[in-house]
Amino acid sequence: MAASGYSDLREKLKSMTPHRDEYKNKYADGTNGSRKSRKRKFRESEDDELDHSDDNGEPREQEARRVKSGIMQKSIFSPEECARIEEKIDEVVAKGEAGLYREHTVDRAPLRNKYFFGEGYTYGAQLEKRGPGQERLYRKGEVDEIPGWVHELVIKRLVSDGVIPEGFVNSAVINDYQPGGCIVSHVDPLHIFARPIVSVSFFSDSALCFGCRFQFKPIRVSEPVLVLPVRRGSVTVLSGYAADDITHCIRPQDIKERRAVIILRKTRPDAPRLDSDSPLSSSPTERPAPLKAKRSHRRADPDAAHRPRVLEMDKEENRHPSLSRHRRHSNSSENYWRRGQDYDKHRESSGRKVKMRRH
Repeated sequence: MAASGYSDLREKLKSMTPHRDEYKNKYADGTNGSRKSRKRKFRESEDDELDHSDDNGEPREQEARRVKSGIMQKSIFSPEECARIEEKIDEVVAKGEAGLYREHTVDRAPLRNKYFFGEGYTYGAQLEKRGPGQERLYRKGEVDEIPGWVHELVIKRLVSDGVIPEGFVNSAVINDYQPGGCIVSHVDPLHIFARPIVSVSFFSDSALCFGCRFQFKPIRVSEPVLVLPVRRGSVTVLSGYAADDITHCIRPQDIKERRAVIILRKTRPDAPRLDSDSPLSSSPTERPAPLKAKRSHRRADPDAAHRPRVLEMDKEENRHPSLSRHRRHSNSSENYWRRGQDYDKHRESSGRKVKMRRH
């Protein structure tokens, strides 16, 4: 090396590639949109997005307090009352599997079934046009009426305890989750439902999370702004910031045993409905053929809550890769997360931008 005038190989290489130093110096000071600065900025914004920080840099603790300000919880139903209501929920599931409900009453997804009563609406992949505010109520009579036991055993009790006023509820939805089931981050459509949003939990304890982002294959969820424990027999009421300005979800790791929730809401008088000639509309008296059960009876693995889960829908797409593209655009499950369906919702009162998907 001494014969060539260099005592260090790095010096020789440096002299052979002077353009590298010029390129590095060009972007080192952050001017002209430096590559390093752009990369760092992108990474910081990506991390902020996953952490659900808003554009004003609101501390997570402060946002969590704002979420809590819109939450009311109360333990109302005794274990005996829960057991009676849970028997009724089992009857609903049995009738759904036997095809005894109208077409739009039952919505099935891997590890989660929904049963709409009183009012039902389109969401997710069911929408004719994608985007916020496109959800529509079905025509009157296209879902079954609210069962009498929901009025007698649940709604009347909430009215007597002062949770809701009499005559408030005209929509009841039963979500039946199997271990590992979930519902992605969303805000209940503001143009469809009045506030508050009332839910009652049965079968097991779980948690409701706020400010998460979902990704799939395998499924994973970002750190929530707030984790709210929900106990069997308890009622949770969402209003204000918690209902309107931040998304909520149920993570797979929070469903360790079967869990059901009854969601009680009131539709707005001016909520839009599907036209009678819409392809999603059907005869109010039409009933589907009996549905084959899609239920999981596996026991939850206590350690699985800390590992990424691969949902049944992912396994199915892997078995049929040629159909995966079509299914991603046609499946009506709320458990399918689509990039590009996030949107920015601006609240005039706070100026805060929230990315959410509505259901």
